[in-house]
Amino acid sequence: MTPPPPSLATPVKPAIPIPEPRSEALIGKSVVINGTVIGSEDLTINGTVEGRIELKGHHLTIGAGATIKAALLARIVTIHGVVTGDVVATEKIVIKETGQVEGEISGPRIAISDGATIRGRIEVQTSRHTSTASAEQPLAVAV
Repeated sequence: MTPPPPSLATPVKPAIPIPEPRSEALIGKSVVINGTVIGSEDLTINGTVEGRIELKGHHLTIGAGATIKAALLARIVTIHGVVTGDVVATEKIVIKETGQVEGEISGPRIAISDGATIRGRIEVQTSRHTSTASAEQPLAVAV
């Protein structure tokens, strides 16, 4: 008995798994949302949101032109715009040079660019200890 021609053979699976592409949603600069935003994908906001934003396990980016008056909860939060409200990340918070935050910031890793403005309390949570800093006046931090 002869083996089947190669075209009929069982396909070979690749040795390295190919990751599925992450989906990302965008809220444009002309969009205004009042209420709660809950998602299960990465999200970039360039508009205005008042309420609460919850993206457990995903990346939230606040664009440079965005105005947010909300509590934020995500795996990673990157802030280029203005946020008034508490910011909680389970992995990392990044506040860029154009970012402005008024409220409590809490997460295991926090990166603040030179020129960023923070008014409130910063809490770095690690498995060993918690460090806290607060600012009564706007704080420009050089990192």
